[in-house]
Amino acid sequence: MAWAALTVSLMLVGGIYTWWAFRRRGLAARLRGAAFTLVPLPLLLTNTLELASDLTGSVLDWAGDLVFSLATWAGLLVAAVAVVLFVVSGFLLRRQGEEHAAPEPGAKSPDALPAAKPKRSSRVVDPVDAEMAEIEALLRKRGIT
Repeated sequence: MAWAALTVSLMLVGGIYTWWAFRRRGLAARLRGAAFTLVPLPLLLTNTLELASDLTGSVLDWAGDLVFSLATWAGLLVAAVAVVLFVVSGFLLRRQGEEHAAPEPGAKSPDALPAAKPKRSSRVVDPVDAEMAEIEALLRKRGIT
């Protein structure tokens, strides 16, 4: 019976709005108001009104437990620490690169290899770098930095 009373109340409020809208705004507003006024009835007949109420209650209970539960906050804190550690490890791995990667089986240790001789500075221009230099020069010429 409580759901029926709620439905009648919602339809009554909708009906008052529909009458007000018709008097102030015309026929299109009245039809739209009538459509909204009829919505609670199918919600009651299909038990969707009760479902929406149960769903809202469950979400509010969950939110209340989330806000007021120390165990939940501890879990969120541990999850945040895990995410931070994961991100920091990614930065460190990227920074270290392959020079600190695990050696392949059978590879000689870096101490056993002879020191590399410094190479001559024979500069080979990469075609992509040359194109980028051209583009940068054109942008500078037009005042775009």
